[in-house]
Amino acid sequence: MNDDQLTGAAREFAQLAEVIRRLRRECPWHREQTAATLSKYLIEESYETLAAIETGDGLADELGDLLLQVLLQTEIARERGQFDLDTMLAQAGAKLVRRHPHVFEGAHAASAEEVAARWEQTKQAERKDAGITSALDGIASHLPALVRAEKLGERARSVGMDWPDLRAVLAKVREEVDEAMAALDAGESNDTIAEELGDCLLALANAPRFVNRSAEETLRRSCEKFIHRFKKVESRAAHSGRSLAALSAQEIEALWQAAKTDK
Repeated sequence: MNDDQLTGAAREFAQLAEVIRRLRRECPWHREQTAATLSKYLIEESYETLAAIETGDGLADELGDLLLQVLLQTEIARERGQFDLDTMLAQAGAKLVRRHPHVFEGAHAASAEEVAARWEQTKQAERKDAGITSALDGIASHLPALVRAEKLGERARSVGMDWPDLRAVLAKVREEVDEAMAALDAGESNDTIAEELGDCLLALANAPRFVNRSAEETLRRSCEKFIHRFKKVESRAAHSGRSLAALSAQEIEALWQAAKTDK
């Protein structure tokens, strides 16, 4: 980025920050908002940004909406005397420099894997300095459960606790499924069965990272595949003049298998 581009970007950024401050002063709706009430919009805009990245449509607009939420949260924090925009930006820049010594401090990193390992080592040191004793502390409890499960596994791996390979993970999943089946056969309570199912999901959520995939993305793609095939089943049923509710389980299965082979 040259000086002219930097000046232009800085000017637009400052103007946007001023728009946010004015909204907080003069707009009744914005004045009433708190960090908590705006949090749902931060989540929504994050997911809309992810959708734009996937489709390639409207990414600049969605990134702008996401940045708007970041600036609103920062302005509310400034009003409460917690921190201001300058502090937030300075901390973000300092953290990136600190966690990339191979770029800014002359250290060496030969691969992306080595960079990731160094990043985790730096984070561990930061957690230790902050008085955090457990490797699992600091993983946000408000994360979607699937993402949180994967992060718990990654953090445990960083201190030496993990399955050796994907086969071991799947063996654990099978073990947990068997325990759920045993609880069901024994007539255990729904709470007990649900607990066993949760153990199964926790193990399965960590399987995709062994093939360098995220659990969230893996499940999202399977959801999209299910929707695509389900609509084909609906279409085939409608073409025959019947609704899915009128079909037998065997007929629905036959339509499902046909949808799987229909590219």
